[in-house]
Amino acid sequence: MSEPVTHGPAAGPRADAARPATIRAVGLVHRDERGLLLVRAENQRAYYLPGGKIDPGETEVEALRREVREELGVELREPRSFARYVTDAVGQGEGVQVDLACYTAELEGAPAPAAEIADLRYCTRADYLADPEIQAPAIVELYRDLES
Repeated sequence: MSEPVTHGPAAGPRADAARPATIRAVGLVHRDERGLLLVRAENQRAYYLPGGKIDPGETEVEALRREVREELGVELREPRSFARYVTDAVGQGEGVQVDLACYTAELEGAPAPAAEIADLRYCTRADYLADPEIQAPAIVELYRDLES
């Protein structure tokens, strides 16, 4: 198995307390003939990957399974590491970064918005990039990788 691709600056601990925090998160990369599965939380404009923050003591895969179950009401079959993106975090304040570990997996069941998720959609790269209002930096980078 190949190593996941890492994008953005190194995501190590911050030595300077004045520097903004980095949020550790996981995201599900799930595609079908309609495009990439994306979600939008309540009070957000941007669409991003299903997933979320990693709780203390959780592994990335445990967090991914929990978040997808909470947000979409489905279980995952065989999550596999795909890529890692370190970039600006959407809706988290100026200068806050996200260290997003992405995994691919098959869904067990049909996803439906739950918890804080207001909407889900399958989106092609062209559709996503055509609307700057819905874009998140990590997803723009992900689409670049998926299409190359």
